[in-house]
Amino acid sequence: MKLNERSLAFYATCDSPADNSGFLYKRGERHTAYHRRWFVLKGNMLFYFEERESREPVGVIVLEGCTVELCDSAEAFAFAIRFGGAKSRTYVLAAESQAAMESWVKSLSRASFDYMRLVVRELEKQLEEMRLGTAGGCQQSPGSWKQKPSGLEQFPERLPALPTVLPKENGCAVWNNAPGADQSPNTCYGGHNSQGSPRPLPLPPRRRASSSEAGSAGAAVAETPSTFCWLHERYGREVTQLRQEWLERRRGPRL
Repeated sequence: MKLNERSLAFYATCDSPADNSGFLYKRGERHTAYHRRWFVLKGNMLFYFEERESREPVGVIVLEGCTVELCDSAEAFAFAIRFGGAKSRTYVLAAESQAAMESWVKSLSRASFDYMRLVVRELEKQLEEMRLGTAGGCQQSPGSWKQKPSGLEQFPERLPALPTVLPKENGCAVWNNAPGADQSPNTCYGGHNSQGSPRPLPLPPRRRASSSEAGSAGAAVAETPSTFCWLHERYGREVTQLRQEWLERRRGPRL
């Protein structure tokens, strides 16, 4: 992996919080002597300095694909960072106390992205189990469950009276069932005017809410989208049928 020395030096000495820091004894690669170094752990990178006040790190260990374990050494409280490759180097470190060693082993074992992926997967699994448990706890037996009445069932008096079958006279629909309608039962819509052009079909009358109903929440129940769709589908079929009959009359009798 190619690393930029300036970027690493800046990251090691910047004011970003460190996951762990302190003095450790590091065994040399060629010589087995231990040297006291200042270590700073940030993310998955373990920096070590000559002194605590040093402005640049001596080296960095990228904690990916490695294991942290205790080891036997001449120094007390020793542990090792081992990598999987055959020619990979093993870093042997030693802390100054048992508590410091346990703290470093724990923080170094949790520094890699592999560990973070395992944590994320475990949290996702627990979240899914909680969702399934919540969904199972909300289920009720079919006998104890009762459907709540909708807004239309709670306020049946707010709906306009609708006929089960629209009356027809001479092939034209009659709309006289709305409250306060002025048309007589024999009034026929559609047909042709004096000039011979077809008359447009009337729109259904809208129900006007009274002053007492204007401020109530139930006044808008009759104009819900479900009611509109039902009316649109019901009278749309009637309009389609009337249009089809009008087109057939316009074409004339078939030979």
